[in-house]
Amino acid sequence: MTGLASAALAVRAAVSPLLPPSYGLSPVPVPLPGSGYGPAAVPYGASGGGSGQGVVLHPADPLTSLAHGIGSQHDLPISPFYAFAGAFTALFVSFLALGLLWSASRFRGDRSGMALPAGFQRVADAPATRTALRGLGLAAALAVLLNLLLGPDDPARNPAPGAVYVLLWVGLVPASLLFGPVWRLLSPLRALHRLLTRSAKLRTAADPAAADTASAHATARSSRSPRGPAPRLAVVPQSPGPASPGPASPGPEPGTPRPLPARLGQWPAAAGLFAFTWLELVSPDPASTTTLLIALTGYAAVQLLLAARYGERWFADGDAFEAYSALFARLSPLGRRSDGRLVLRNPFHGLDATPERPGLVATVCVLLGSTAYDGFSDNPSWINAIQTSPLGRTAAATLGLVGSIALVAALYCLCAAVTRFVCGPHPGPLTAFAHSLVPIALGYLVAHHFSLLVTEGPRTVIMAVSTDNAPEPLPPLGPGGLAALQVIAVVTGHVLGVIAAHDRSVRLFPPAKAVAGQLPLLALMITYTVGGLSLLLN
Repeated sequence: MTGLASAALAVRAAVSPLLPPSYGLSPVPVPLPGSGYGPAAVPYGASGGGSGQGVVLHPADPLTSLAHGIGSQHDLPISPFYAFAGAFTALFVSFLALGLLWSASRFRGDRSGMALPAGFQRVADAPATRTALRGLGLAAALAVLLNLLLGPDDPARNPAPGAVYVLLWVGLVPASLLFGPVWRLLSPLRALHRLLTRSAKLRTAADPAAADTASAHATARSSRSPRGPAPRLAVVPQSPGPASPGPASPGPEPGTPRPLPARLGQWPAAAGLFAFTWLELVSPDPASTTTLLIALTGYAAVQLLLAARYGERWFADGDAFEAYSALFARLSPLGRRSDGRLVLRNPFHGLDATPERPGLVATVCVLLGSTAYDGFSDNPSWINAIQTSPLGRTAAATLGLVGSIALVAALYCLCAAVTRFVCGPHPGPLTAFAHSLVPIALGYLVAHHFSLLVTEGPRTVIMAVSTDNAPEPLPPLGPGGLAALQVIAVVTGHVLGVIAAHDRSVRLFPPAKAVAGQLPLLALMITYTVGGLSLLLN
């Protein structure tokens, strides 16, 4: 019997790379004694050793699917030669065509777009519409919270993990591409902040003595501060002239938000995105209701405390999901012009309007690096490495995630340094071309998460609205169609990045140096393309 079991396991290990992910065979870590990680299973090759030591194959469960995107990608039936040849041809042809035919900048940022009808904008900007969307987001968040508190600790029967990892994290990308920065309207954190702020104002109005005490405390804090009282945010401008004598300023009103430090930029969003990808890809039990409950409530508490200090504008750059949605919304055909009008526009115009702010490069590199790590985290060699690491599985996987992000960022910084050397000094070479990485990140996310969204997304919705068990998800495409879609997504993202970088280059640099300055960017795009296709084709 032992020999038959070993033979069966060996046959299963041999055929599993030939099957599509829907067959449910994917490599997973073997639990080490006392580690508490992974399902109990008999290691492949335990009876006789071999290269398969430390890797088992078992029917795919929702935890594995949710924690690792579309699961194993080692089965894509496409020739690496044709994939790489097509990618390099597309990049070189687009680079040469742009250099010959595109000599002046054509993208105008937020100054472009065809205005939508005024009636449509009135409905979109109506307070009733905004309130309904906030209520929808708050209701969805409450449903997830109740499922985490009262539902079973089983992703196959609890829709909460799918709602977080599929509908929110993955589904937010196509929603933002179609409708713009939707999370700004749906965010339950913004809705809670507004409710708490309104409640505090009502309590203050009902208790004048408490308001006077809070005002006195605020004045005392301002008088002790070496910088003096904090500036008010809503002040009616006065005409210049000599200051009229009068009593000293009483200091800021209680509850007045403080201004955000300009150097902060999008660094909080980058840190939040890193924390979420760590939760998804590294934490020992990412789909556990306890893990998700602690992570989400802790994140919400931190965000609300910081919003209480800095005001609602904190969420634009401090909330990781809002910054994530706004970044991909730059590629939406639906946008808003600088004069406030809703417009239909060329997505390149919206991408060109991406603000060059501190932390932008870090945010995009976290997206690229974490997706790259997700691509090789299910590789049997990597699984064996982290399971046998003396640091422990979690610490070794964390180093892998950090190293992947750091590699992406280092390559981009090297490209920026070479561009500065070739074209001369520029005030912000790091952020000047960071927007060109957004379509690349989009291509990676489409390639890696398309199958997950169209299979686990509907299953999660059915599970949430029905008491019966949701049906098993069916693959939307065969292995060949999925492979073609993934390769096309990666290559298209890089070509769009080349176009965005070229337009910015001819705007910033003299004509004699504009094309030469793009050679480092072309080399960077080729490097990213090789890495992305290698992860897909493995």
